[in-house]
Amino acid sequence: MIDLIVQYGIPAILIAVAVFVVLFVGMGFKIVQQAETMVIERLGRYNRTLKSGINIIWPIVEWPRQMEWRYLTETADGGKIGRTQRQSKIDLREMVYDFPRQNVITKDNVVTEINALLYFQITDPMKAVYEIVNLPDAIEKMTQTTLRNVIGEMDLDEILSYRDTINSKLRAILDDATDKWGVKVNRVELQDINPPKDIKDAMEKQMRAERDRRAAILEAEGAKRSKILEAEGFREAEINKAEGDKRARILRAEGEAEARVCVAKAEAEALAKITQAIASSGGNPSSYLIAVRYIEALKEMVSGKDNKVVYIPFEATGVLGSLGGIKEMLSGMNPSS
Repeated sequence: MIDLIVQYGIPAILIAVAVFVVLFVGMGFKIVQQAETMVIERLGRYNRTLKSGINIIWPIVEWPRQMEWRYLTETADGGKIGRTQRQSKIDLREMVYDFPRQNVITKDNVVTEINALLYFQITDPMKAVYEIVNLPDAIEKMTQTTLRNVIGEMDLDEILSYRDTINSKLRAILDDATDKWGVKVNRVELQDINPPKDIKDAMEKQMRAERDRRAAILEAEGAKRSKILEAEGFREAEINKAEGDKRARILRAEGEAEARVCVAKAEAEALAKITQAIASSGGNPSSYLIAVRYIEALKEMVSGKDNKVVYIPFEATGVLGSLGGIKEMLSGMNPSS
């Protein structure tokens, strides 16, 4: 610089000053992208947090505070390795961390391999920079230890059945623990739960036995229900049949009763007309009716197929005499009796 000043004189000084001013101004302009921020220190102390857009700082006395950030990169064989990088920009978007698999011991002493996903977001950049050295690494270690504690209080069957409960419990514990770091834990997901192979085989046998038991129960219930329905159908059929027989008998009895009434009415009308006819001709209706009933009785006695009746025939005069005797007997009786 001195050689330039000696060789070219005063203009070289102005050029050097101009270059310095340009560099100074260029270092003072900071462009922060959307959803990002920077923590600015002035003479080694926290001063402010920049917003997205164009910001101006004073070089030399102000500079962005860098923070350590750990990234997971996938290797060629499918594994994951972590690398640490220092950066001045802080990402405020929600981030997801896929932590490597780890072995945990359940309450019933089963070693299980679990892989977890963690979704978190930085809400206070100043705390994220000054309260913790390596935020991603700290969150990972906190998640691993919390996961071991939660899983250690549960049996394997509970772990496999209540994933949502485990996720909620982990999220609540991690959110409370990382609040002083300016981090909001939105959710935690158990991605894979891999019990040992012998446990898997035992669980598969148990599942098959349970399915066979349910199938047998369903088959037995189906047979039971079929028999019940068949018995109910038979009972209803018998009831309907009995009701039909009862109704038929009632209708038959009512028909016979009505027929007898009709026959009685007809006989009464016939007797009334016969009595009227005999009385008008000067005869005795009683003798006529007794003779008719006597003849009908004799007819019924000899009308049977296997009936053998021995009787002595009477002459007509004898029959009339008998009828006359019956008439005298009836005329001598009290009319009230």
